[in-house]
Amino acid sequence: MVKLLDKLFGSNEDKVAKRFLHRIQEINRLEVDLEKISDADLSNKTNQFRARLGNGIPLNDLMAEAFAVVREVSKRTLGQRQYDVQLIGGMVLNNGNIAEMKTGEGKTLVATLPTYLNALGGLGVHVVTVNDYLSRRDPVWMGPIYHMLGLSVGCLQHDSAFIYDPSFESGDMSYQFLKPVPRKQAYLADITYGTNNEFGFDYLRDNMVLDLNQMVQRELNYAIVDEVDNILIDEARTPLI
Repeated sequence: MVKLLDKLFGSNEDKVAKRFLHRIQEINRLEVDLEKISDADLSNKTNQFRARLGNGIPLNDLMAEAFAVVREVSKRTLGQRQYDVQLIGGMVLNNGNIAEMKTGEGKTLVATLPTYLNALGGLGVHVVTVNDYLSRRDPVWMGPIYHMLGLSVGCLQHDSAFIYDPSFESGDMSYQFLKPVPRKQAYLADITYGTNNEFGFDYLRDNMVLDLNQMVQRELNYAIVDEVDNILIDEARTPLI
């Protein structure tokens, strides 16, 4: 019966794909032109997007262009290109929904799309991982994309904090390219990676300080909860706890 209904009306996956088809086509058209521009011009796209936001353009009106830019930068820095289905995953997250993906289907790369878009406003994006290892691996792994686009990336660990810096050399290879900084500075980055425990306990500690200058977090804006039982969940524009 389910298969019959799918044939008659289409599966949920087909309906989602059709809903985003025109955006996928637009991104693919933009890719042709972006491939021809220099690294410097590609990097300057962030400044152009932010200027347009400052002129009142809605954030979602920039989605297709921003996703196309991230894909081109991904190709140039990591040698990886987001496929059309991964672009759909990014759009689903940006709309505040859940994207279920199997292990190895590129959840970390998909997350760069809505993360970049929502970081353009300068209000901060949290990427929530399940453990400290991922919270320091992913900002280094995806760091070249954000660095080329002029965005800063913070990393939270249990008792320390870092900023991604490709020129920083650490004696501990586990922290290569992660420059130690005060915790507040990591939160002031355009994008901050950390576990739910770190974000949650920092939120609680901030609510118990006697001096507002001791707070490390800023106003919550947008977050992606990554890799929870192979489900990429977007908690867009809501408090983490």
